[in-house]
Amino acid sequence: MILYTYDPWLVLASIAVSMMAAFTGLTLTQGLSRLRAGQRQARIVMAAIALGGGIWSMHFVAMLAMRFPVPVYYDILPTTASALIAILLAGIALLLMHYGPRTRPRMGLAGAILGTGIVIMHYVGLNAIEGCEPIYAPIGFVVVGLLAAGMGAAAIGIAYGRRTRRNTLLATLVFGASVVVVHFSAMNWTEFVEVSRTAFDAPALANAQIALIVLFSGFVISGAFLLTAASLLDSPAEAAPGTAGPVSAATPAASLREARDEAQASPQEPMMPAQEPPRVEKPRSASPAPASAAETAPPVRVPYEKDGSTYFVPSNEIFALRAEGHYSIVYIASGRVFCPWSISEAEKRLPGQFLRVHRSYLVNVARVAGFQRRKDNGFCLLDGSPSLDRVPVARGRIPELRAALGLS
Repeated sequence: MILYTYDPWLVLASIAVSMMAAFTGLTLTQGLSRLRAGQRQARIVMAAIALGGGIWSMHFVAMLAMRFPVPVYYDILPTTASALIAILLAGIALLLMHYGPRTRPRMGLAGAILGTGIVIMHYVGLNAIEGCEPIYAPIGFVVVGLLAAGMGAAAIGIAYGRRTRRNTLLATLVFGASVVVVHFSAMNWTEFVEVSRTAFDAPALANAQIALIVLFSGFVISGAFLLTAASLLDSPAEAAPGTAGPVSAATPAASLREARDEAQASPQEPMMPAQEPPRVEKPRSASPAPASAAETAPPVRVPYEKDGSTYFVPSNEIFALRAEGHYSIVYIASGRVFCPWSISEAEKRLPGQFLRVHRSYLVNVARVAGFQRRKDNGFCLLDGSPSLDRVPVARGRIPELRAALGLS
């Protein structure tokens, strides 16, 4: 059997890489519910690359920390495959969390898949070694498999149980530690025997070449870590929604909690960039007409969730609603709040001045300050809403909106 030692500085570096990658990947998943489908998918891909790439980088930094008494090389094919496997399984886990109901069994499954990615990546990457051959103790597969699945499920449960900065940091520690624990636990049940390099014909990478690749990977992860950390620190603090009397109601679904937490934690809606000089039309006063029953009826009380309780806001204080799966986000003067109504249910319940201008948006026409017409669509401009300054209008909805605004 070959005896080897560890370089303690590289061991510490491997831990740092794991933590930075975990933080970067988990932070990138925050706020996905506010993004369009294409943007959401792109962020999931980025997060999967950060998590999977971090697992791979940690493994090979730790392998570089090992001092073998014989020269070792790494077969290119399994080395590359190990990185792709880690990224793929991390992506599958994230897709489970961001598409479909976020139930506890689903969270556990996503965590187990994420942990399995660590284990498979480790053994595929370790099998790439040449110059010596790893000999595995069967008990090691069982132990590291259970550790990876358990810690992966714990990390996902913390990160998605409540979408706050504190939970993201705690999940970072758990997931970052899981990668390190799985690696060194697996190595504890692995021994090496010397094998002649001439026994291998496949192209291989020497330690120096692996070091360059890992150095580049670590540089990218460190840069991404700094950017996501700066973004997290710069994000606005929690906005206080409107006031009203509470009614006891707590929603157990994790997906509902995430939408509620994100609605409270990040009041700023991203600006939609102007692609051409906008033509702004202001609603003109229509000729006096008899008030309809909907206009004379008292405002509808719209429920919203905060801190495990249900409050109500009058419908005439609402600027707009945005679909959030089976629920919706309500924009009011004090920020944005989470509503348990779906956008379709809100459309049925709210009075006539609320108009469906987009499949994801319902706007209060009385709160529209202007209208921008673009080539294929348009935007309602809202005056006084701190969290949403404009609402997209689908092309087919423009005539109805213009009529409601008195523009046609």
